[in-house]
Amino acid sequence: MKLQIEGQSLRVRIGEAELAQLLAGGAVQSQTRLASAFTMECALRLVEDDEARLSGRADAWLIELPGNAVREHAARLPTREGLTFVLPTGDGDDALELLFDVDVRDSVRQRRSS
Repeated sequence: MKLQIEGQSLRVRIGEAELAQLLAGGAVQSQTRLASAFTMECALRLVEDDEARLSGRADAWLIELPGNAVREHAARLPTREGLTFVLPTGDGDDALELLFDVDVRDSVRQRRSS
């Protein structure tokens, strides 16, 4: 899982093996040790809800994505289009844009060479 943060945008990109893990009901975990300062952890899982959610603390995040939306997205792969969710922050117009996509470059390469 790769996380990219820029302003009020959080991009979550996973590989196909991680997608399979999610679709099978598991969670995808990521941990980054920032030198000796602290460790950041992030977990990604599917929920049976229509809304994406982000919870946790500054150093431990839980990202929950709507299972139906992710399953529909998986059925359209390979595609460069991802899923976009807008999460309110409680500070007026300053919402967080959550982008989710699946890196399919490895399987696309395999399909082309076959």
